[in-house]
Formats: sequence, structure tokens, C-alpha cells
Amino acid sequence: MVRVTDSAPLDVDLALLGGGGAASLLLAALDRHGVRDLRIAIVDPVRRRGQDRTWAFWGSPDPDLDPLLSASWQQVEVTTPARRRVLDLTPLRYAMLRSGPVYDRAADAERRLRATRIVAPAETVTDDRTRVVVRVGDGSVVRAGWVLDSRPRPPARAGRTTWLQHFRGWWLEADRPVFDPQRAVLMDFRTPQPPRGVSFGYVLPVGDRYALVEYTEFSPGLLTDAGYDAALTAYRDLLGLDPAGLRVREVENGVIPMTDAPFPARPTPRVVRLGTAGGATRPSTGFTFSAMYRQADQVARALAAGRPPVPEPAYPRRHRWMDAVALRALDRGGVGGPEFFDRLFDRNPAERVLRFLDGVTSPAEEVAVMNSTRLLPMIAATAGDATQRLRDRLRPTRPAPAVPAAVVGVAPEAPPG
Repeated sequence: MVRVTDSAPLDVDLALLGGGGAASLLLAALDRHGVRDLRIAIVDPVRRRGQDRTWAFWGSPDPDLDPLLSASWQQVEVTTPARRRVLDLTPLRYAMLRSGPVYDRAADAERRLRATRIVAPAETVTDDRTRVVVRVGDGSVVRAGWVLDSRPRPPARAGRTTWLQHFRGWWLEADRPVFDPQRAVLMDFRTPQPPRGVSFGYVLPVGDRYALVEYTEFSPGLLTDAGYDAALTAYRDLLGLDPAGLRVREVENGVIPMTDAPFPARPTPRVVRLGTAGGATRPSTGFTFSAMYRQADQVARALAAGRPPVPEPAYPRRHRWMDAVALRALDRGGVGGPEFFDRLFDRNPAERVLRFLDGVTSPAEEVAVMNSTRLLPMIAATAGDATQRLRDRLRPTRPAPAVPAAVVGVAPEAPPG
């Protein structure tokens, strides 16, 4: 920890505000790409350690990430009340990454990069177009050529549709083999569906006796603690798991925004936002990790080449539009969530659907995906979205609601209610 007074500010080339997943991935990427000649400061009130969150994502095998994974699966299940579908993801795989190895790698990178860490919150950020002045809660002042800000931030304005992905999961340890470690349950829509929204369960096994069993909703509002526990208990029973032979080792909770509201990735000339604050969360799914990882790699490559540390947009503009339409159709009841996802996987190769959800498909692939949805409700949602966009242009900007940028937590050995 350092303390720098106003009379002796810390001058750096790069200041990282926030120290969670986005900043940790960036530190590792800077180290991986051999960025050694930059003065770097990290400003964050917390030293991130251990398992405080879990990321799940799909992609091709990656020699950089694979050593850190808790588990990965070539096969996943998508289940509705009518049928169970087993999908082969080859050449992709679905993967689980817990935060501990990511934070450990970032700490090693921080030492090799000789970065300066200030354990306090950044309070004000002032960009004069040549330098950025960061005033820190402990009285320190940092002057940086560039600021990369991954702290949670609200959107720039209210969205036309604002939902949340919110969930609770139990890390369950069984006294006998009850899980299939070769196969994950990606989406199980046999859960009771909320009046306005989508719910599903999933199972991510790391062995035949240990798995993360989670209940998730896409909806406008949160449940109570008792509501999450009741939903998880019901899903556990639906899976046929005997509670007498199970122990809850950890409880994982999270809230992630699902909204077409804009998250500006470059609010000022020398401030760049990363992670959810920089648009890395996919509005239609809540998935964030893959885009966050891409951002870190792009920034590190740019700095290694002597270019400004500005990543590409997290998702193409056409994907953001498709997300807005899909959210509107789900929110207005034009399509049902289980039916929407069931049709996607039924009428497309699994690889195409996952690449589409990750924002890396071609326009031709996207046409094929869109053709697999119900046409009339999507046309109605498209027309409604266009009308609302026009109205938004003709009236003053609405303030953004209090949408959490991303909140995820893990509690050790917390028993269900």
C-alpha cells in the first residue's frame, strides 16, 4: 500500500481503477504480452483473493486459460418440460473458472510488472485530454496517461427494457457419486416460470460428488432470500438429489444487468471502461467473461505495440440491436423464454447458437439464428423497439435507474434456509 500527498502525486502511464475480474485479466494479459516498460498503478479498496465468484463460458480450448479451469465439458444438456436435449459442443467446450486462480495469476503479474497498488477507493477522475488526475480516498493523487476503469457504473441513461439476471447456487458435496462429471446442465427449464420473465436451473459438476447447482431468473425484480432458497430446494428435489446425503459447502449469489441501456466504453478521451461498465455483459444472456477476456487481450496487445489502450466494442452494433429486440419480445410476453431458447438449439447447430450468444457470429449465421425464432412476435418487438427509439430521440434523456452493474458473492459453508 502506498500513500501519495497532493504535493507529491504519483505519475504513471496507466492507472487501473478497480481490481476485480476485468483488472485481473488485464494484468495477466499485460504480463503475457511482455509489457514491461510502463509505470502502472492499481487503485482498489480491496485486495482480491480466493473464491468470491465463478465464471462460466464457452469457447475453443485455450492454452492460457485451460490450466486455471475448475472443469470443462464437451457435452451439455438443455431441458424443457417436453424433452431433454444433449448437445455436443465440439469444437467448443463449456468451461467453469473460479476467481481464486485468476486473482493469483494477477498478483504474480502485478509483481513482475512492478505495479504500484493503492488500497483505497478512487473518488474523482478528471481528464484534461493530456493527463488524467485520480484523487483517491486516502488523500493520494495519481496522474496517469490513461485510466482503465472497471468499477461498477450505472448506464448512461435508462434502457427501453431493464431486466436482471439474478441467481443463487449451492456448491453441493454428496456422500456418494450422484453427478456426471462428463456433462453439464446448461439450462433446465422445468423450474416454475415467473409471471414476467424466465427461470431455469443448471448443474456444473466438477466431480461425481461435487457440483454447483444453481437457480437463475431473468426478470425485472429480485427474490427474497427465502424465495431463492425455496427455488433451489425445489430444483434439488426435481433433480432427485437426496438432501440427507448432501452438504452445502458454499452459497453463491449474483445480480447482473440485462438491459439495452448504453454503457459508454470511453466516457472521456483518456478514460476507458472495461468489464460490465464497458459493455462486456451481453444484454440477452448476462454472460460477461468472454468479452471481458477479449477486452484485456486487445488492450494488452495495443499497449505492447505502442498504441492507445482502447479495445474494440464488446459486441457488434447489430448484436446490441438484436439483444434489444429479444429483450423487448421476452418482456412484453411475445415469446416465452423456454420456447425461445428451445427453438434456437432445436434449429441450429449448438456451436452456432453459442457463438451467436457470445457475439462472434457472421451476419449470415445471424440470419439463420433469427429465422429459427417465431417470426410475428419478433416483428412486433422490432417495430416497438424502432418506435421507442424514435420517441427517445424526441424527448429529454431519462435518468438511468439503479441497475447493479454486476454483483456476485460467495459465502463459505452457508446452509440453505
